[in-house]
Amino acid sequence: MMYDLKEETERIVVAGVCTFSMEDTGHLLDELSELAQTAGAETVGRIIQSREQAHPATYLGKGKIEELKDLLWETSGTGVVCDDELSPVQMKNLQDMLDVKVMDRTLLILDIFAARAATSEGKIQVELAQLKYRQTRLTGFGTALSRLGGGIGTRGPGEKKLEMDRRLIKNRIAQLNRELKGIKCHREVARGQRRKSWIPVVAIVGYTNAGKSTLLNKLTGAQILMEDKLFATLDPTTRNLKLPGGQEVLLTDTVGFIRKLPHHLVEAFKSTLEEAKYADVILHVVDASNQQMDEQMHTVYETLRSLEVGRKPVVTVFNKQDRISGEEILRDFQADCTVKASAKTGEGLSELLEALEAVLREQKIAVECVYDYRDTAKIQLIRKYGELIEEDYREDGIFVRGYVPADIWGKAAPSDVPARHGEDAAPGDSENRRR
Repeated sequence: MMYDLKEETERIVVAGVCTFSMEDTGHLLDELSELAQTAGAETVGRIIQSREQAHPATYLGKGKIEELKDLLWETSGTGVVCDDELSPVQMKNLQDMLDVKVMDRTLLILDIFAARAATSEGKIQVELAQLKYRQTRLTGFGTALSRLGGGIGTRGPGEKKLEMDRRLIKNRIAQLNRELKGIKCHREVARGQRRKSWIPVVAIVGYTNAGKSTLLNKLTGAQILMEDKLFATLDPTTRNLKLPGGQEVLLTDTVGFIRKLPHHLVEAFKSTLEEAKYADVILHVVDASNQQMDEQMHTVYETLRSLEVGRKPVVTVFNKQDRISGEEILRDFQADCTVKASAKTGEGLSELLEALEAVLREQKIAVECVYDYRDTAKIQLIRKYGELIEEDYREDGIFVRGYVPADIWGKAAPSDVPARHGEDAAPGDSENRRR
């Protein structure tokens, strides 16, 4: 006799409370359905309640809960996912009233992260976020999961950790924090080494599923997983990229941002997300085909501010032009420059590289001088770490025109130019440096 051991797909109903506009809540529930699909569930219905604020005890009002009960029965739903983070009281009361698994947006995102974390650092960060989230919800989770078994919302640390008492969870959190501190120290050492190499770092940021990994793959030939799903990639990736002028840069991919990004996740992934904080340029990838593009851009900038990312040059790429028909006016008033492109087809990528080159050039010193033939090693420094535009061998020496990072001008300056001049400006070009 053969038995089908295939796990049955969970059928969930998404629910949200509308406090502003019904349209915005509808878009958020669309996104919530995508998250559920990424977690392996099927959305079979939705409930939206318009009220000033969520009910403090049950999230939804009594009438909507009855409507939700009927919808679950009609659709054979096995669970409910709410669009906001539920309090322990709200989650317990909803579970008691509906007699199905109840989850919230935070738990769903944590579950996806648990499934997709590949590195030891990623796994530690996810477990830490899950434990912090579940610390105040031990009682509610214990009854729900013993009744309903596995499925989404139960991956990662697992049920065993849910049965721990608060003292054990506290100890585990402390241990994970110590491990993350060690990883953070290692990451800071790596950043220090990169700074010593004078190779600029470009951090790729953007809303989840904006096409960051596809862009990185196209530009560098990196073999990163690409899926048309939210949070397809989780762990950061760094690759080398040579710009048209010869300048070498490091491209670093970061985890995608999302509206209502759980606080626990921001805290846990701070060491990873801080790659943007220490980058020389921010490459902001935007899904130009998404109707919620403006809201997504706002979310990205708000998240960067919460990470205390200071004012840095921003190049915004309006990606997925292959999905857009007709000319659309695309603006980002917080960006230094914008480019229309399609990472999938390669359209606009040469313009993007030129834009990156121009932005990086503004951070360098313009060089236009004659080097003695004995100073060829210094010219090599410009070639390696800067941008060598012109090199002409003359009787009186080697004429060089290009751009050099301010940090190495002291080493790359001609012998007849005092090194101290390089700290502020190249000879005759004091206005060409922007910090």
